[in-house]
Amino acid sequence: MSHEVHGLGNFYATPAGLVTARLLRDRLRAFWPSLPGRAVLGLGYASPFLRLWRAEAARCVATVPTHLPRWRWPRSAASCTAIAEEDALPFPDLMFDRILLVHGLETAENARRMLREAWRVLKDDGRLIVVVPNRLGLWAHLERTPFGHGQPYSPGQLEGLLRRQMFVVERRDTALFVPPFRTRLLLRGARVWEGLGRSLCPGFAGVMLMEAAKDYCEAIPAGAVPAQRRRVVVVEGV
Repeated sequence: MSHEVHGLGNFYATPAGLVTARLLRDRLRAFWPSLPGRAVLGLGYASPFLRLWRAEAARCVATVPTHLPRWRWPRSAASCTAIAEEDALPFPDLMFDRILLVHGLETAENARRMLREAWRVLKDDGRLIVVVPNRLGLWAHLERTPFGHGQPYSPGQLEGLLRRQMFVVERRDTALFVPPFRTRLLLRGARVWEGLGRSLCPGFAGVMLMEAAKDYCEAIPAGAVPAQRRRVVVVEGV
C-alpha cells in the first residue's frame, strides 16, 4: 500500500471505533445476512467486520499486508489471519464465496492488480463487497480516522474501476453519516444520524459500499474467435 494507515487496531478499540464498526456491520449484514458453509476472505483490514460470519462460515480468513497490524483473533481462531502482499494472494483460483475489501483499495499501490487478485480467488458465482471513503463525506478529510488516508472515491469512480477489472456492480449502499467527532453526544445518537443522513443527504455519507459479481461479458472478446489446437500431455501410471 502506498499510504500506510496508522493505528487501525487502536482506532477500533476506542468508543468512536466501536460505533464505526457497529454501523458498518449493520450495513454489511443487510448485504449478507448469513453465510453458512461459505468461504469468506477479508482483504485490507477487514477483521473487525468478519466476526459477523466467523461462527457460521466454513472458512473465514483475514488477509492483511505485512505493514498493517494483525487483528487479535480469539486463540481458537488464530489461524484465520494471513500476512500477504495485496497483489499476490497465497490462495488458489476460485477459492472464496465472498470477499470483503475494506481499508485496502484507497491505499493500494496498484488498485487494479489488487482487484484482479480478488477476481482470481473469487468463485464464479461469488460476491465482492468494497468499502471505500466517499469523496464528498467528512470522513475522507480527517486523518485521525482510518478513512482519512489514501484515495477517496466518488460512486462513478468506484464503479468504473470495478467495471474495468471485470466486475459488475449489483448493489450499492452508504454509511457513516454521523460526523467523525468523538463527543459522547454524537456517539450515543449515531443511529439517529444514520437515519437522518440516509433520508436527507445520502450523497454525503462517510463511506460507500458496493457489492459486485464477476462480469464475464467484459472478458469475452467481440466477434468469433477461431479455435486453437492445444497439446495436452498425459502422464500414465500416476
